[in-house]
Amino acid sequence: MKQQQPYRLIISGGGTGGHIFPAVAIANTFRERYPDADILFVGAQGRMEMTRVPEAGYKIVGLWISGLQRKLTLSNLLFPVKMIVSYMKARAIVKQFKPHAVIGTGGYASGPIMIAATRANIPSLIQEQNSFAGLANKQVANKVSRVCVAYDGMEKYFPKEKIVFTGNPVRKDILSTDTKREKGISHFGFSGNVKTLLIIGGSLGARTINESILAGIGKLGEAQIQVIWQTGKGYFETYKNRLGSYDTKKIRVQDFVREMDLAYAAADVVISRSGALAVSELCIAKKACILVPSPNVAEDHQTKNAKALADKDAAILIPDKDANTRLVDEALQLLFDDSRAEKLRANIAKLAKPNATEDIVNEIEKLIAHT
Repeated sequence: MKQQQPYRLIISGGGTGGHIFPAVAIANTFRERYPDADILFVGAQGRMEMTRVPEAGYKIVGLWISGLQRKLTLSNLLFPVKMIVSYMKARAIVKQFKPHAVIGTGGYASGPIMIAATRANIPSLIQEQNSFAGLANKQVANKVSRVCVAYDGMEKYFPKEKIVFTGNPVRKDILSTDTKREKGISHFGFSGNVKTLLIIGGSLGARTINESILAGIGKLGEAQIQVIWQTGKGYFETYKNRLGSYDTKKIRVQDFVREMDLAYAAADVVISRSGALAVSELCIAKKACILVPSPNVAEDHQTKNAKALADKDAAILIPDKDANTRLVDEALQLLFDDSRAEKLRANIAKLAKPNATEDIVNEIEKLIAHT
């Protein structure tokens, strides 16, 4: 792509880490190719992207937007007003910033900014992480220039001629976790010759996983293992206090693990939800894992994600309803079954798509070049 001037990108994705981290990964890779690129993020006021994106070194503007609740609330009544106000602000952002391309990775704020961009005939691309398309992406699919996906069969949601199969973008530091074992162990203050369990319930936490770990905390405390436990911000104080007198040298409880590459590197076994980004990272990190799909997602797509791995003997699937009685026992069994863990690692590694971010940036380049 021949550069005429510093490129300007608007990227929007938020609400959860599953939307934010792919957006940041795309931004990082684009900036590696074009160091003088001006990249502006657009998020939703009060959501986690307003913190995470500046931590990654990018500017972000917030829109007054939120999703629809399942019951009648003031927020729902205000939704049409929020959409109009957010769209007007998004249109002003596009007009003032004059981006060469606009990228959406899903989330509340993605809808207004992508609509504003397509109406202004700005080259546009959306990236869908899941096997079930999100509302914001479905809303703009017919208008955007390109749709990057991670699962087969997405033509039921998006125009077939716009779809490019790329896989999910992940943070670049996760591509090299297999060389960071020693650094990861040291970072968490652990011993290198002790089995380590990593527990992650997604960026916002998972109540079922947290309750299941607490129910088996006695077994974890007695076992000769080390534990990294990400509870999620909303659960942190509760579970930290309920942990009681268990040895904090063996069990590290955090609200959010920022150095996820080091956490993966340190871990022998991972317990996780099965959101699309989590699954993509586990494949690339080549981790033996136990997946507990969230039942509170559209079309039960986390179960589909987990089953796709379990059917290939690349992960162990435990239904949410069984986690309280099974999760800790199965985790301990897997930690000390080296043969089983190695088989899971070998099989999950085959499913990795480490070039996803590069491929998405290639598509962005094509869109800009053809403008």
